[in-house]
Amino acid sequence: MFATRLSHRFAVFALAAVALTPGAPLASAEPASGSTLVVLGDSFAANGFRWESDAKECLRGPASWPTQLSELMGIAGTADFRDESCSGAAIETDSGYSLTQEAINADKAGGFGPRTRVVALQFGLNDAWGTEHSTTLWTSLLPCVFNLEQGCGPNAAAEGRVTDYRGVSGAEYAARIRAVVTYVRYYAPNAEVVLVGYPELFPAGQDFACVNILGAGNFIQPRAEGLIEYLDRVDAAQREAARILGIEFFDTRAVTAGHGLCSNDPWLNGAFDPRADLVGIPFHPSAHGDTVIANALYARYGK
Repeated sequence: MFATRLSHRFAVFALAAVALTPGAPLASAEPASGSTLVVLGDSFAANGFRWESDAKECLRGPASWPTQLSELMGIAGTADFRDESCSGAAIETDSGYSLTQEAINADKAGGFGPRTRVVALQFGLNDAWGTEHSTTLWTSLLPCVFNLEQGCGPNAAAEGRVTDYRGVSGAEYAARIRAVVTYVRYYAPNAEVVLVGYPELFPAGQDFACVNILGAGNFIQPRAEGLIEYLDRVDAAQREAARILGIEFFDTRAVTAGHGLCSNDPWLNGAFDPRADLVGIPFHPSAHGDTVIANALYARYGK
């Protein structure tokens, strides 16, 4: 893991070095004009899922917020829309897609240029943040969320059952994305760089978690303080990182407040919950949730 992170950081710093060298774009010697909208992100952006997929496959759903936003902007299916988001992606990862790789892919496709208006990034929940464990949110579900015996309380981070929220901070988040942000700002100087927050899964500070199973009712984890502390810290870190880097933060939590997994009207998927998307990715936005997010982004950045 440590060696992988060193390799990733080297790639990121190399990207930044290129960004700061005038006249040296990654993709080619010819400067790109750029796409209007470029999206880099994880499964909360891509929202694509297939049971037999592997980490090397980039999956995107047809109703994801990037796709719906491109439709609202009138650029769907054109070169003015570059969606490089991939389910399973992380800022830093030793498998699957990373922020750096997605940025390189967008650059090679001519995504960044003076015509680029919006570059949206949505990352963080798939990353490992502590130094003791490599647990991520997805790998926390069975050992933590559905573990009634041990629970998912504050001690779960130290015991490796949930992502180590103690390592999450705005400064660390900013450090991990700084090189890519620097690159984007250099080659897309007219773009609004937007760090997109995550929707409300559970209200801030709540001590229990829910997930509806088959529409029959909620499975409740009564000791979920560790999980919810992690979600709250990622949200705070994104806000602080945006301030540090001088980019926009889009408050998806505010847009989706009151419609988390414990609500009567969830805009996120449970486990085969007919109130959302019956076969959608659990803990991720439903098609309706993505519609709400896309409309809010369009009202702020797309017109």
